This record gives sequence, structure tokens and C-alpha cells, in this order.
Amino acid sequence: MAGSKSDFLENAVIQHLFESDFSAPANMYVALYTSAPTDSGGGVECTGGAYEREAVARQTGWTSAGNATENASDITFTEATASWGTVVAFGLFDALSAGNLLYWGDLTTSKSIDNGDTAKIPAGDLDITED
Repeated sequence: MAGSKSDFLENAVIQHLFESDFSAPANMYVALYTSAPTDSGGGVECTGGAYEREAVARQTGWTSAGNATENASDITFTEATASWGTVVAFGLFDALSAGNLLYWGDLTTSKSIDNGDTAKIPAGDLDITED
């Protein structure tokens, strides 16, 4: 399974440690992709059909231990009003739209999201690990 910290976040960490402060966002926004991004961004994020990134509170939406964190509760997207395509990856952003990609990863199982479907990432299934 591929996944990584984005180039933006790697640069922000270096700058924070050695030059200037980096302000963490109040929320992380989970995006779904039909074509995975890379460390530099890109990929094909879902669009249309009532799709919108889902907010997860930075300090209360995650359960962290050691070098890892995971979503503390289900992340449930709005019901699709049209097909979003086959979702294969996720991204974490610092904004509801546009913004900066922070982390990304492939999903362990791809899922077709059609009209009337509700995409959900169960609690504990979105894992971020630093090595």
C-alpha cells in the first residue's frame, strides 16, 4: 500500500524546526480520490454529486499513540447524488476546498460510489504512521 507525507508538509516541518513556526490547522479534511495523488499532489479527487471533503477535528478526531494516529470515529461522507467513480485513495488537507495536501494513501479496498451510496471510513481504519 502506497502513502506518504506530502512535499508541502515535509517542507513545513523542516521550516518549523529550523526557521519559523508552522500553525497546524484546526481541522483536517479527508478527500477521496479515483486516482491517487503523489507527494507533490495531483491525482483525481472525486467531484460532483454532492461530494465534499469531510472535516475531522485535529485534536479530538484522532487517537494517537507513539508514532501513529487513526481516526477516532467514523468519517461519513454526504450521500452521493451521482456517481463519484471508484474510490482508490484518500488525502488529508488543511482546507475544505483547494488548500494543501498533508498526507495521502491508497485504500486497502477500492469502492465504487454510485448515486445513493454513502462513503464511510470506519473508526480506526484511516491510519497515519511516521517512521
